[in-house]
Amino acid sequence: MSNKSILYLENGALFEGKPFGFEGETTGEIVFNTSMTGYQEIITDPSYNSQIVLMTYPHIGNYGTNINDIESKRSYANGLIAREFCNYPSNFESDLSLDAYLKKNKIVGIHNIDTRKLTKLIRNHGSQRCIITNKIVDKSYLDEKINNTPSMKGSDLTHNVTCKETYEIAGKDKLVFVYDYGCKENILKILNKKFGLNLVVGPCDTSSDFIKNLNPDGILLSNGPGDPAASKYAIENVKKILGFKPIFGICLGHQILSLALGFDTFKLKFGHRGANHPVMDMIDGKVEITSQNHGFAVKDNNIEDVTITHINLNDKTVEGIESKKLKCFSVQYHPEASPGPHDSYKYFYKFYEML
Repeated sequence: MSNKSILYLENGALFEGKPFGFEGETTGEIVFNTSMTGYQEIITDPSYNSQIVLMTYPHIGNYGTNINDIESKRSYANGLIAREFCNYPSNFESDLSLDAYLKKNKIVGIHNIDTRKLTKLIRNHGSQRCIITNKIVDKSYLDEKINNTPSMKGSDLTHNVTCKETYEIAGKDKLVFVYDYGCKENILKILNKKFGLNLVVGPCDTSSDFIKNLNPDGILLSNGPGDPAASKYAIENVKKILGFKPIFGICLGHQILSLALGFDTFKLKFGHRGANHPVMDMIDGKVEITSQNHGFAVKDNNIEDVTITHINLNDKTVEGIESKKLKCFSVQYHPEASPGPHDSYKYFYKFYEML
């Protein structure tokens, strides 16, 4: 492997660093995550499909990787950026170093760059397309590669990450249908192992007729990647089941439920990604510290029979909605929060009680 790697952004900014992980080249939307731990959960989260993740915490790789901390069957992030990469993990649970794990899953990494400067650049100029390469190339090559990379706005990515066919996870209690828009493993584990629910997990475009014939006790709309407004089939299917059974939406599921109820969505300048975002519950006034990963948000509109229940305290964006009449609610953040925090775990109890 070459000992030099390049990160080039859509606005022309160029960073030189050192490669780690899979040797090669990758493109995608650059985003930053402020979590201090959880890099393995992040790169295996389907919501990061088509994105290159910049970790703002400077020391990455020090506890290695293991088979238990994955959020899906494969890795979905297009690339990983770190300030300082550690290839000598110290953790009794570690099976592979991060470098070996990235090589195995064909994820290109770059380190030894000024991640503080890069994060500020993204905050000022917004998330944008970028390329990581260790080839010797000129600027025209880099520009062409970026211009041929699809923009996140308008991209429906749920088909990239959804299950290919319906499958079941047996439990001892009620039945829940899970729309898999890119569902994290921990959501399924909580519903099945904690609450004992029978789960039927279906592809992102499962018809509303299938769900009505299945007649589950509740429906969960999972997290996932891409522009929610581009997933028109998902929005139409949810419209047709509103009021049929209790619905709980998480992240992209929150956005799709909101669009089905009549809200609009928009792309955030640089998104919310990390494990330390404060959200206020407008009902009881309490503040939760939440785990988030999204680049789009719901517009604050007045919709009949729908209450905005949660607000992000950093930028006042909508973080939760509920309609008691239609028996549905959703949150923009991740109550399953693997590896944490767990302030919002209570919404699984709320959904269970609604069943």
